[in-house]
This record gives sequence, C-alpha cells and structure tokens, in this order.
Amino acid sequence: PYPQNVETALKVEAIIREHGGVPATVGIIDGEAVVGMTPEEIEEFGKRGLSIPKVSRRDIPVIIANKSWGASTVATTMILAAKAGVEFFVTGGIGGVHRGAETTFDISADLEELGNTNVTVICAGAKAILDLPKTLEILETKGVPVLGFQTDELPAFYTRKSGLKVDHKLESYAEAAEIIHAKRDFGLDGGVLITNPIPEEYSMDADAINAVIDSAIKEMDEKGIKGKECTPFLLAKIAEITGGKSLESNIQLVFNNAAVGTEIAKEYYK
Repeated sequence: PYPQNVETALKVEAIIREHGGVPATVGIIDGEAVVGMTPEEIEEFGKRGLSIPKVSRRDIPVIIANKSWGASTVATTMILAAKAGVEFFVTGGIGGVHRGAETTFDISADLEELGNTNVTVICAGAKAILDLPKTLEILETKGVPVLGFQTDELPAFYTRKSGLKVDHKLESYAEAAEIIHAKRDFGLDGGVLITNPIPEEYSMDADAINAVIDSAIKEMDEKGIKGKECTPFLLAKIAEITGGKSLESNIQLVFNNAAVGTEIAKEYYK
C-alpha cells in the first residue's frame, strides 16, 4: 500500500547504490517500457497502486498499444531488462506452479521466461503460496539452474527453509558470478535463479505461516478467485491475517536480495 510501496522501491534503489550498483526500476508508463524510472515516476506508480494492472508476457502488446500503465511481473521485468542489456534483476519471490495446478493448470509465465531469457534473478525462492516441489520440477524441465546463496535448501519466501534441495549451494559472490559466466560463455540461453534466504530476524514461523496460507487459499477458492488475481489476493489476505508481519518480512527480504544481487553483479563485471 501507498506510501510504503514507494518508500520500499526507493530504499531498494538506495541499497543497490550503497553496494556500488546502478538501479533501474522497471514498469510500463503510457505504453512506454521504462527500465530506470525517475523518483517521480516511482511516486506516481505507488499512488496509482492496484489500479495499475499486472503485466506478463501476453499482456505487453495490449498495454503498449493502448498506451496504458503496467506493473511488470518477473517475466515482463526479465524481458524488458534483457532488451535494455540489464543482466541482473532482484525481486521478492518468483511466480511458479499454483497449488492444485494438476486440475487448474495455473502455472506462472515466470517459469517459461526463466527458461528462455538471459537474465539472472535473485529472489527469496518462489512465493510460499505456491506448490514448491512442482515449481522446482518445471524449473528443471526448463533447464534453469536453481542456486542457493550460502544454503543448500530452497528458501520459502517468508521462511528460510522448505525441506527441498537447491541444485547447488553457492559459497560466495565470486562463485555465483563464475557459474553465470560459464552458462553465458557456453551459449546456453535462459536465466539463472539465485535463491537467497530471508534474514533470520525477519523469518516467520513455518507452521504458523503455512496455516495462514492454507486459510487464505480456502477463502480464495470459496470466492472463486482465479488466474492473475490469485497472487495479489493471497498476499493481501496473508498480510491482513498476520497483522502486517508478512508484509514487513516481504519488504526485508527484498532489501536483502538487493544487497546480495548487487554484490554478485559486481563480481560478474570485474
């Protein structure tokens, strides 16, 4: 919610600068793809809030043709970043396979983009509302390396552990950079996913947050909410039930990802 969204975006940019990087906040404004918003544009984005539609790959032509505003998903951010020559992207969590996807086929376009587009994504895992084992299976099918920054376990967004293994544990920023270089030098297209656990002090209790998620999903199903509306509904409902604690965790994990992502990018460009 405004003004927290604007404060968070500006703080992420500040953290990237503090670590010696150059931030470029991404979105679509009046039908123009913007990679590197001004503070004024970020402010306006924040004020408009949820009135701005979420834009994935399929939506880009409509938003551009209609000269509309669009908030970029992980997939769209990857597309715009790649077009602008930006190779690193920090976010909270990626989309993935939704629970019950074996009947709904609700699978985020983020996974397809990670399989195709040459951008490294630093996140705190896939969003905890998702089916994490199935998400990992699709990432494997798409040939996406899932790396854990100083962890051998996939972080689960609000919590540091999921019980699922990553493909490889990264010991350092330099090792991450070397692996990305190896993928690029070998000519393998597609993204690299670096998962970075939420800082310990902001991690939520796994049993408690999973109970909250189950309750939110039950309400979503009862209300018949489907498709791209699922994630915003669930994140807002979880924030409501946890009294804002989940939102604070979400913000802190993004800050942490910004710091780690910038350090990896610096090593990569050495």
